[in-house]
Amino acid sequence: MQPDENTGHPRRWAILGVLVVSLLVVVLDNTILNVALRILADPVRGLGATQGELEWSINSYTLVFAGLLFTFGVLGDRYGRKRFLLGGLAVFGLGSLLSAYAQDPGQLIAARALMGVGGAAIMPVTLSIISNVFDPRERPRAIGMWAGAVGLAVAIGPILGGLLLEHFWWGSVFLINVPVTVAGLVAVALLVPESRDPRPGRIDVPGVVLSVAGLVALTYGIIDGGEHGFGRPVVWISLVGGVLLLTAFVLHERRTPFPALDVRLFRVAAFAAPTAVVGLVWFASMGVMFFSAFYLQLVRGYSPLMTGLLFLPFAVAQLVFAPRSAAMVARYGARAVCAAGLGLVALAMAGFVLLDEQTPIWLFSVIFFLQGAGMANIMPPATESIMSALPREKAGVGSAVSNTVRQVAGALGVAVVGSVLAGIYRAEIAPATADLPAAVRDAAGASISGAYGVADGLGPAGAAVTAAADTAFVSAMHVAAVVSAAAAVLGVVAALRWIPGRRSAPAPAGDQELVDVS
Repeated sequence: MQPDENTGHPRRWAILGVLVVSLLVVVLDNTILNVALRILADPVRGLGATQGELEWSINSYTLVFAGLLFTFGVLGDRYGRKRFLLGGLAVFGLGSLLSAYAQDPGQLIAARALMGVGGAAIMPVTLSIISNVFDPRERPRAIGMWAGAVGLAVAIGPILGGLLLEHFWWGSVFLINVPVTVAGLVAVALLVPESRDPRPGRIDVPGVVLSVAGLVALTYGIIDGGEHGFGRPVVWISLVGGVLLLTAFVLHERRTPFPALDVRLFRVAAFAAPTAVVGLVWFASMGVMFFSAFYLQLVRGYSPLMTGLLFLPFAVAQLVFAPRSAAMVARYGARAVCAAGLGLVALAMAGFVLLDEQTPIWLFSVIFFLQGAGMANIMPPATESIMSALPREKAGVGSAVSNTVRQVAGALGVAVVGSVLAGIYRAEIAPATADLPAAVRDAAGASISGAYGVADGLGPAGAAVTAAADTAFVSAMHVAAVVSAAAAVLGVVAALRWIPGRRSAPAPAGDQELVDVS
């Protein structure tokens, strides 16, 4: 191949636009939900969901999504990526419609799981299609835009959610997905070419079952333990069972000739390090996103729209820094850029320790700007490193691994950070509610939403309950933020230790393709 010959599809940039929109609706949905959590917990305006049910409304989506990414990446490679993108958009739209009209938390959790099925069909094929329609020299830029869309969706979700909740009922945050998916179906049908792997893998059904069962059991134990305490046998049965199932999954994957996740890839530091970095940053960030909405709407009293606008600095940082990450990597190397990005994320997480009931709110926006700037310089180089470790025709494997790790880490972040938050909150508020009636004490001790829910019926004593809940929540938030910061610091260590640094010399012209995709 001559250096000036472009092997990309003639409509590749229009195709990228369609893929980015398809990706936006999938990622947007989780962050748009964060602003609605407070209303969903309200028994009058929402569904009266407990904190555990709210965590499951997020994690039912992410765990199904993560568990099926393995299989759907292979199925897309085998039966056609365009076909799976169309099917995924249709299922995602249906799940969104059912979520919007759910009558109780259980229905919402089930509908969100269906959305996870659709998302799992969409996400891996977007990267696979990008790898097939773009020339290797343009691919890093295209993947940078793809990764930037992920970060942007994380940020604009709360703003869009706040706008919808200001004028409509809570179901509107899901209903908005329906026209977008319909438009996506039309655009994909008209623009995106069909592509397949000429040598697709086989389906690892036992691996999928073991991974989903293990993740659900482990997450259930973490969430239920945080909500009700870790002293009950059912919690430890779930935790130990989850660990055993995931151990069996790893052993199975090492032996089967067609693994859903080739765990042997993780022996290669150049592949494992960026994957670990992606996981750690999403663990830290999704946990923080979960408690931030409660801090802003309850402790500080902001409306859903104002809450969304306070996340705007995150979006601004993504817009400014994500498109420049490729140039930063070319100048300083992936190791330095990823480590610096993770350092900013860790600093942002630690910054939550400075927030209390009276802190100037601009400090919150500064914290989220730092977090957005950090993530903008982590995701593109890490994703490109993961993708470049595999042959072009196996792009589905790389995207499945990176997105599975991201989703699992995000779900565990919500579960672990939410569990820490619930446990510390329950311990902190207990002395202040000891003399209240049992029903009121239990509701106030379950979550800050529960405390605000019962305070209205207590007359003058209600103000004391909400004040105690605010203080307890802030204390719990500080501890939860330290947990998230520690995860980001581990990412810094992994990046500095294992991600390759800047190349000391350019490769020969004949190695152009290797240089551009690494």
